[in-house]
Amino acid sequence: MTTSQLTAPQKAGAARRPGKPGIALAVIAALQLMVVLDTTIVNIALPHIQGALDFTTTQLSWVVNAYTLTFGGLLLLGGRAGDILGRRRVFVFGVLLFTFASLICGIAQEPWQILAARALQGVGGAIASPTALALITTTFPEGPERNRAFGIFAGVSAGGSAIGLLAGGVLVQWLSWRWVFYVNLPIGIAIALLAPMFINESERHRGKFDLPGAITSTAGVASLVYGFIRAADSGWTDALTLGAFAAAIILLPTFIFIERRASEPITPLRMFADRNRAGTYAVMMGLAATMFGMFYFIVLFVQNVLGYSAIKSGVAFLPVTVLVMTGAGLATKLLPVLGPKPFLIAGTSFSGLGMLWLTQVDQGSSYLGGLLGPMLCFGFGMGMIFVTATLTAVSGVAQHESGAASSLLNAMQMVGGSLGLSILVTVFGTASRNEATRQMPDFLAKSTPEQKAQLAKTHQLPGDWGHAVLAQGISTAFWAGVGLVSVAVLVAIFVIRVRKSDLEALSGTAASGGGAV
Repeated sequence: MTTSQLTAPQKAGAARRPGKPGIALAVIAALQLMVVLDTTIVNIALPHIQGALDFTTTQLSWVVNAYTLTFGGLLLLGGRAGDILGRRRVFVFGVLLFTFASLICGIAQEPWQILAARALQGVGGAIASPTALALITTTFPEGPERNRAFGIFAGVSAGGSAIGLLAGGVLVQWLSWRWVFYVNLPIGIAIALLAPMFINESERHRGKFDLPGAITSTAGVASLVYGFIRAADSGWTDALTLGAFAAAIILLPTFIFIERRASEPITPLRMFADRNRAGTYAVMMGLAATMFGMFYFIVLFVQNVLGYSAIKSGVAFLPVTVLVMTGAGLATKLLPVLGPKPFLIAGTSFSGLGMLWLTQVDQGSSYLGGLLGPMLCFGFGMGMIFVTATLTAVSGVAQHESGAASSLLNAMQMVGGSLGLSILVTVFGTASRNEATRQMPDFLAKSTPEQKAQLAKTHQLPGDWGHAVLAQGISTAFWAGVGLVSVAVLVAIFVIRVRKSDLEALSGTAASGGGAV
């Protein structure tokens, strides 16, 4: 037996081309970019997907929710899988699953096909994303080198939204909406091929998969979301609406029951015992709920009412990204001086003011006169919250649990976004139906035979009548967003009590814990 044969088991899982940490980081960051980019790039394409696959405005929200529900619901399970099975192995599997699902999204011909594929995308993202962050800790030694890697990873996460807005507009306008999914194929394949070459496999740890917890939590939230969206289309007395809410009432308490008794729960409920951490999760849920709804409806407004092209729509959102980064930079600089609480209050208040301002949107609103100001206000507040919430979420947590605490923050963001969007869509559906009923006599009196034929075909008022219905529904939905942000403001003021003196401990754990996606 040769020496190489004797040492082979010791090298199992080693990178085939070790010693290139820059390439390893590029591979890891590319996955994070693909996952983050996928949210905004798809948002820009929503009106085109709606037209191509014949979604109603309320049903269209499932293109967003199918992804965020599975991503948020299975995020903690994905991190556990990496610890037990090996992070690189799980990372590659998640990337390939995400890539395959992207292909199915791109070739979808029916609404159910793209929704199923979007859910599968979320599963792939939930498997790959937490292991990507964890791989940095196994690839880079503790100290300046690892901190630099975390900084690059965070920068990619922040910049991915802006890249997605521009890329989505270019792909939709120059090619087709299907290319917002096809673009993932070469990136995903390259990541899957390069990962074994430059990234070492992590050590496996003993553990159990809390599948009952993951299934009941995801199914419970999905039932709740479905109930709200179904109510928007079919009313609150519809049998499927009531059935969905009944399922949620059964599944969510069952999830808590399972987690309280599980030896290794997917959601450690002890994380909610601390008022600062629980309050931070509530703030993130409330703001994410509003943010998802705001982006969803403003994309529809600028393209369907203002007539913006896909590229122009992407550019229209770029100032928001700049203000998010400005708010984050300000919070990062002044947190050691002022402490977290002022930024939690200011961030939620700015976001709330932005939503209140957006309730004034109507058919005659312009981008500069009616949308840009409140969007900038909201984005500035969100920037302050993203940085501060990441720190307060890991306050008082042992070093080895900081990853779980910050991953739970990410999960709260995704789940909150799904729930919030479904609530805003429900309010939109009711308000737009009422507005359509009010507009109908005027339409029937003044419309041409061609317009009446279009109404019979699409069941939606055409032209300016339809724009008025959409604008009224959107402005009313934004009032629901004001309510959600108001809860976040109250929690920030009265629940969270993180002090400036806690910052040293917070900063020590935040780097390893990551941040909100």
